[in-house]
Amino acid sequence: MKRTAAFLLALCLLLGGCSAGEALSSDVEGSSFISSVPEASAISLTDSNGDTLEIPPSPKTVCLYGSYADAWLSAGGSLVGTTEDAVEERGLNVGDAAIVGTVKEPNTEKIIALNPELVILSADIAAHNDIRDVLEAAGLACAYFRVDTFEDYAFMMEQFCALTGREDLYLETVEQPGALIESVTAAVQKQQTETDPPPSVLLIRAFSSGIKAKAEEELAGAILKELGCHNIASDHPSMLEDLSLEEVIEADPEFIFVTTMGSEKKALDYLNSLIAENPAWQGLSAVKEGRYVVLPKELFHYKPNARWGESYAYLADTLYPDIDYEK
Repeated sequence: MKRTAAFLLALCLLLGGCSAGEALSSDVEGSSFISSVPEASAISLTDSNGDTLEIPPSPKTVCLYGSYADAWLSAGGSLVGTTEDAVEERGLNVGDAAIVGTVKEPNTEKIIALNPELVILSADIAAHNDIRDVLEAAGLACAYFRVDTFEDYAFMMEQFCALTGREDLYLETVEQPGALIESVTAAVQKQQTETDPPPSVLLIRAFSSGIKAKAEEELAGAILKELGCHNIASDHPSMLEDLSLEEVIEADPEFIFVTTMGSEKKALDYLNSLIAENPAWQGLSAVKEGRYVVLPKELFHYKPNARWGESYAYLADTLYPDIDYEK
């Protein structure tokens, strides 16, 4: 496999066991696992912005986002610092790592004081972009990642496992869930026929003070699209800003899926209060026939990481109860 061959190239050059020419003879052309190893003491890491950094192997690392901290630890890395969500929401065992603020308010002074060789940040969080100049002025290497799809996750893990030298963990955390995803999507495609219209769905994100329809920019939305679903929000873009009950009733989707932000209890209490106030919700086919589904937070709100295959399988089993795939 190209990814495995590229990984071996990185290790071979890093450990000085062979020349670049000898390593390149192993058919690794075109692999993105690691872009280059200019010298034995550094490995090239490319982030989601396309920026390339030279990082020492197994670097002292601070991660400012719990989901990426989980991925880094799963790749065999360790942390000298991370944010509160890594412990309080993800429940990660971060050892003696310092807590350097919250995901939305990271403390730059604490980060710099740890003198890390790598800082992992989210490209989607404004506060992380805001502190880039400060961290780089202090001489810190900042890698920004964006993970919306399994392919995004696989790319990030290629970079992480190259730094840690753990090909075995790449196989475990990427290739194994990837095989499950392939099995699930192949079974879905086999089950669908030209005469059967795709399932229509409404995806809702609920929080303590509101609800919004979501499309494929949401993790669950991207998977639903890949599983052949038709999201009614694509017919009614206004739903993405203001969820109209009248439009939902008119479309009468076969499935309603709900993800939550913040406190799940408060989010669902708010959503249930809206439903109770409007009996028309009870008339929707998805509600009457038990196809109103609150999605597990660990698979659809947080990045599922090594459990990405489970996210696909959960939705496929819900959409197609008789589906048969290799688990």
